[in-house]
Amino acid sequence: MPSGLMCKNPMQVEANDFYYGGLNIPSNKSTPIGINMTLVNVDQLPGLNTLGISMARIDYALDGINPPHIHPRATENRLISRVIHTGDVFVFPAGLIHFQRNVGNRLAIALLSLSSQNPGLINIRDAEETLPESVKFK
Repeated sequence: MPSGLMCKNPMQVEANDFYYGGLNIPSNKSTPIGINMTLVNVDQLPGLNTLGISMARIDYALDGINPPHIHPRATENRLISRVIHTGDVFVFPAGLIHFQRNVGNRLAIALLSLSSQNPGLINIRDAEETLPESVKFK
């Protein structure tokens, strides 16, 4: 029972246990923070059980921000800043509080790969007073 989930009986395994369709579909960005995330973890894709991975798509409106957060069960303390472009890769080391903001002049998409089949999410709202104005929560 890795990660607290029972493995499926091998006689009941089917192709859909290893398939998820939908990361190509934009999500609604009309949220208070201007982003929306489509998460694909072991709950949506049972075939991830025991693999220790999950993935997500984040759609950003103009100036949309994914607030500072950590993933308590995944690899991710200081401010490291970089503008990334189409096709670029950026890694968040374990335990690093991180956020993303669309600073461009058009909609943006991020595809994520996480080192846990259920990484979790903890928003760091208590840290708001210490953040620069440009990255504070909307």
